[in-house]
Amino acid sequence: MSAPIVIPPKAPMPAVKPKRPSRFWRPDRTSMATRSMLVGAAAVGVLAALILDPGFVSVAYVIVGVGVVIVFGILTPPRMTVTQWVAAIGMLALLGVAAVRGAEWLVFLCVVAAWVLFTWTLIGGRTWTGILLGTVAPWRAPHRTVNFVRRRKLSTRSAPRVPAVRVVVVSAVSVVLLLIFGSLFVSADPEFAKIFGGFAPAISVSNPGARIFAGVVMAFGTLVAVYLRRRTPTVDAFAPAPATPLPMWEWAVPLGVLNVLFLGFVAVQTKTLFGGDEHVQVTDGLTYADYAREGFWQLMAVTVLTLLVIAVAVRFIDRRDAGSRRLARGLLGALCLFSLVIVASAVHRMWLYENQYGFTVLRVSVFATELLLGFVFVLLLGAGIRMSGKWLPTAVLATSAVALLAFAVFNPDAYIAQKNVERFEGGKSIDVSYLHGLSVDAVPALDRLPEPQRSCALSRYRFGVPGTTVPWEFNAAREKARDILDARPVGPCLQMYTVG
Repeated sequence: MSAPIVIPPKAPMPAVKPKRPSRFWRPDRTSMATRSMLVGAAAVGVLAALILDPGFVSVAYVIVGVGVVIVFGILTPPRMTVTQWVAAIGMLALLGVAAVRGAEWLVFLCVVAAWVLFTWTLIGGRTWTGILLGTVAPWRAPHRTVNFVRRRKLSTRSAPRVPAVRVVVVSAVSVVLLLIFGSLFVSADPEFAKIFGGFAPAISVSNPGARIFAGVVMAFGTLVAVYLRRRTPTVDAFAPAPATPLPMWEWAVPLGVLNVLFLGFVAVQTKTLFGGDEHVQVTDGLTYADYAREGFWQLMAVTVLTLLVIAVAVRFIDRRDAGSRRLARGLLGALCLFSLVIVASAVHRMWLYENQYGFTVLRVSVFATELLLGFVFVLLLGAGIRMSGKWLPTAVLATSAVALLAFAVFNPDAYIAQKNVERFEGGKSIDVSYLHGLSVDAVPALDRLPEPQRSCALSRYRFGVPGTTVPWEFNAAREKARDILDARPVGPCLQMYTVG
């Protein structure tokens, strides 16, 4: 009798990692621009050339932004989702800061944030890698955009002419030329202005080469936005693949040790962390400057290192195991809570420092950044509840945009000026040489100073504030400052000094 045949069990199949895409772009040999896209992009370019001066913050920023959104959001299929429209509106709100604030550094930050929201609206991105790649995708699209437009040209060589469209295009070009040259003639001759001034606004063309360059860039940039809407790159596919989970002890021991260290630091340093003004006064050799710097570097080091530790740890935790999930929630949650304690300490230290030595742009910006980073830890705690952070990159992006808008509404330059004036009124020193460098946002607060401090702090506006000659140059902060300085002109300042 023959022996039974034993079939060995099959070896378990190794886990197959998802393949990374070989191309950033989807294959594209057929997409082409439509007439509405081309005309819309050209209109945006002409609009930008006429009204946009990148070195002069004004409502023109948001006007051009609205034009771009109309082209890629309305004239370009498919229809945008509600989320995309919310992001586009947020982008316009950030650009709108240029219409109400005069601080160029703040406007610059808002324009950078608007760019990030702009690219996210076009491309999306649910991962950190996707959001980051999305911000640089427009710089990789010019060649593909040229082909996108060129296909339209080639496809219409044998197509029948459409007189109605050509009439519209020719009429639009004629109107634009009439406005441009008519406005220049109105500016050049007072007699001509009396006749036609009501029909064409006077335009003072400063640096026409830069204006034309801005118009060309905006027109082509709008076409790039259209192309990205039509052929969106697969940015999220380049995110790192999930790592192989480690045994529980290999990640739990380092996290546990780190938590013990954090607990010991918070427990031992309670007096230092929350002692505040009394602690500085009773400690020999400790100044407010040292106290604040310690808190600041604690925040930076703890924030960066803790976020790095969490980002690495979550990749090696087996989320399918209930015990691993519970232990990870406890260890990572405690780490976030300890970090929040140190964030609160740093915020408290910076507040004491500002009240003692005055407020500056750097100090107020650091204070705001500390608050934002503290909220990021709160978001991390929320992600840890379900051990799922797929929503976290988008949430941090949205939170950062809202925080920057709130910071612009807060009006940092005006707040800095107001607090320094209040300190001076309370008998403390004031550094008018620093206040001299603040933007027009600070003029209403600095106008409260007595002479000669007032004239020294406002000496950069001795010859007035640039006025608004055309509607698209409007800036609310400049208008308010001009009204104040027209009513009470700035006098001479012989010396910049710090007054006690």
